[in-house]
Amino acid sequence: QVQLVESGGGLVQAGGSLRLSCAASGRTFSSYAMGWFRQAPGKEREFVAAIRWSGGITYYADPVKGRFTISRDNAKNTAYLQMNSLKPEDTAVYYCAAGLERYSSRSYYEEERRYPDWGQGTQVTVSS
Repeated sequence: QVQLVESGGGLVQAGGSLRLSCAASGRTFSSYAMGWFRQAPGKEREFVAAIRWSGGITYYADPVKGRFTISRDNAKNTAYLQMNSLKPEDTAVYYCAAGLERYSSRSYYEEERRYPDWGQGTQVTVSS
């Protein structure tokens, strides 16, 4: 099991930037794929981005592609989500998640059920 703690959320104006961090402890962080998901009020949780253990392969949801960047530092046991050009519709609670790598398909890493370990979430609010 991997314990995850997110940080870096807050209130920002539209067009601004935030960087979320996800600190991991427990099992070997570098063995896990990391994902970011978000849940807006009244909506289901949705996939945002994922990064494979090596850091060389990343996946993004269409609404954030070109604006968000996922990365990881295995030496620091930390994953990041750099969010630029934020929009009010990005307002949500953002969660990081960890899961073992088993397949190479993008669709695999978009599914919540592939990630058994989750953080508590961090609130991101974008004002217009």
